[in-house]
Amino acid sequence: MPPQSPETLAHLRRARDLIDREYAAPLDVPTMAKKALMSPAHFSREFREAYGETPYAYLMTRRVERAMALLRAGSSVTDACIAVGATSLGSFSSRFTELVGETPSAYRARPHEATEAMPACIARLLTRPLRVTSSRIGEGADRGDG
Repeated sequence: MPPQSPETLAHLRRARDLIDREYAAPLDVPTMAKKALMSPAHFSREFREAYGETPYAYLMTRRVERAMALLRAGSSVTDACIAVGATSLGSFSSRFTELVGETPSAYRARPHEATEAMPACIARLLTRPLRVTSSRIGEGADRGDG
């Protein structure tokens, strides 16, 4: 497949920026695709090629990332779920567990002194959720956040 054009990448960045800004809003692929000036199917293919995951997976990763910060700050799991725009506590908890490797309640309950002692920009990088797969189990400790 030929490399993506600079114009295509610019359109995809507009959609990604929308997701990053409006993660708590009810976003769907057609809305994201419209921002990228593409059809939903074409947008989904191009987004996955550019960023390595589907637009919906990227949105959910951003939501979980924001929820992690809220949970570290003491929010309840339900409040964090609502604040990041998730509509189902069960689905949110499942996705959180898939990305983080532990339930939102377990994540909230454990100490987070290390992230509190570092600049917020560094804490965001080190605590960014990664999809947990069988090949990634145990990597959390390698990143220094386990």
